[in-house]
Amino acid sequence: MKKKHIIAILAFTAVLAAVGALAGCGRSDTADGGGTMTLTNVSYDPTRELYKEYNELFQKHYRETTGKDIRIIQSHGGSGSQARSVIEGSRADVVTLALAHDISLIERAGLIHEGWQSDFANDSAPYTSTIVFLVRKGNPKGIRDWDDLVKPGVSVITPDPKSSGGACWNFLAAWSWGLDHFGGNEIKTRAFMTDLYRNVTVMDSGARGSTTTFVENGQGDVFIAWENEALYSMREYPDKFELVVPSISIMAQPSVAVVDRLARRKGHEEAARQYLQYLYSDEAQELAAKNGFRPSNPDILQRYADRFDLHVKLTKISDFGGWEAAYVKFFNDDALFDKIMADVNGNE
Repeated sequence: MKKKHIIAILAFTAVLAAVGALAGCGRSDTADGGGTMTLTNVSYDPTRELYKEYNELFQKHYRETTGKDIRIIQSHGGSGSQARSVIEGSRADVVTLALAHDISLIERAGLIHEGWQSDFANDSAPYTSTIVFLVRKGNPKGIRDWDDLVKPGVSVITPDPKSSGGACWNFLAAWSWGLDHFGGNEIKTRAFMTDLYRNVTVMDSGARGSTTTFVENGQGDVFIAWENEALYSMREYPDKFELVVPSISIMAQPSVAVVDRLARRKGHEEAARQYLQYLYSDEAQELAAKNGFRPSNPDILQRYADRFDLHVKLTKISDFGGWEAAYVKFFNDDALFDKIMADVNGNE
């Protein structure tokens, strides 16, 4: 079968829909003319369930502490696409995206102040995740580690790093294993990555799209997934899937920030900061854990040691020199990912 480097057109229409929906709120940020503030949270794909519950929790907290009601609008999509939608005009008060680089793009557009990472604890990452494998019940292809993904006949599902923050974490986790396995040899690691992406049969624009491809459409043997997304799929379909933790993965740190320029213009800055700060409360940290995210509070994380593998070897983005260096080396146009895909498509 000829390789299809698929970037779902749905991603583009989703971004347009999100921008249109947010702009459709009009000039007023109150509901029913009653003075209820409306905050907009532009987030990435696999946080839908988390923020549906968190928004209810925060609304209750806000009402109890201020005596006022507040409304929250959500927008979800591939993290990179969501960042671009904010830059292009969607009316975000806060962003809760898959990686710091996407928020830095908004910062460079002048919408978020420099040094936003220090606004909240843990570099403005209230929860973390990691990258795992979701396989079908019984693990028929015997997937145990990264090298199993390059075997002949194994069909891999992963989103596209050009539009998905989660896909960037996937790529870096696989690269980390390759470097470790091949003793730091980047030539052999690149060859491994080429073999891996040669086995990718569908490359959606976002993590939730890849979940749909694997879980609902039944395509692929293994899905390289956010841990929280894998846990969500297993919760929804307990008899259909299994989770496999590879020997090496990466600490994935989704980041949050107030979109200062827009929130200030609407008089929402203080409420927006409260919204993000409350993510660090014990109640919100428990909620994050129940939704498959690793709490930044170490005490609460330990309570969920039966859910999360706390002993897996995790690399960090700092091991790559930070996101700017990682993008220059791997994800910018004509960087290593593009070269790998050129090798894949040129050898079929």
